[in-house]
Amino acid sequence: MTASSLAQEEAVRDVCRALGFSAHGLTPLRRHATSVYLLPQDGIIARASPWDRRDALARSVALTRWLADQGLAVTEPLSVPQPIERLPYVITLWTYYPQPDGSPPPAEHLGRLLRQLHELPSSPFELPPYKPLTALQETTNRSVALSDGDRSWLQGAVAEALDAYSQLEFPLDAGLIHGDAYPGNTLWGGSGALLGDWDEAAIGPREIDLANTFQGVRFGRTQQELSAFIHAYGYDPTPWPGLVVLTRMRDLHTLGSFIRRADKGDGTAVKQLAFRLTTLRSNDRAATWSAA
Repeated sequence: MTASSLAQEEAVRDVCRALGFSAHGLTPLRRHATSVYLLPQDGIIARASPWDRRDALARSVALTRWLADQGLAVTEPLSVPQPIERLPYVITLWTYYPQPDGSPPPAEHLGRLLRQLHELPSSPFELPPYKPLTALQETTNRSVALSDGDRSWLQGAVAEALDAYSQLEFPLDAGLIHGDAYPGNTLWGGSGALLGDWDEAAIGPREIDLANTFQGVRFGRTQQELSAFIHAYGYDPTPWPGLVVLTRMRDLHTLGSFIRRADKGDGTAVKQLAFRLTTLRSNDRAATWSAA
């Protein structure tokens, strides 16, 4: 366990002590810039994020509560004042939804949730405009794991993608979007699927929320699953030429977490990053990627 992981875990334990929750059996589910922990005694998910994410997390908590009030099936934050500052981290606490054995929610559940989301009235909260690939640009520029050649190519690829994006016309117009909508951000809860992880919510083209599912062919998503998603959402973006641009942007976006892991010496991430860069540089759209 790294020093930063230990510090994040201690920040979560400190919040538990302050609020009267039990940290007994605390289990890390994901260690990253934002680390996720299960508090099994109280059925809580704790997320420890860098302090500079505080404003975005405050917005995410408030927005998610509003979405729940609108009847959208979302993963819900606990009813305590949050986010909770424990410098250099900020902690948010969420309801834990135990997942049944078997498959996660199929893509059509996400399609229905996105249709409901995109039909909601304007949010009462000021949301930022969608800014594609901003985080990837910052990660690329400061990475120590990327070679000079890969860094230069990636900077050029991002610039080309953003130029193509700037020229698109969007049939579905702009509105409240999840910003990171893909089936992996859905969970079973209650009588159906819930949509979680609202940290990237923004105002932007609604097609952004659809493209991520189509990019999932990189990870084995089938045409049958895509057809079910299209039917559930009620709109087929595949004839629209902009879908290729958006899935390319998503391909690039997914490199960010692997670059950050490679910077920390994660050998698995180094190998997967190299493979993804090779397939992107050769324009191999059929290559299957590993999610781990």
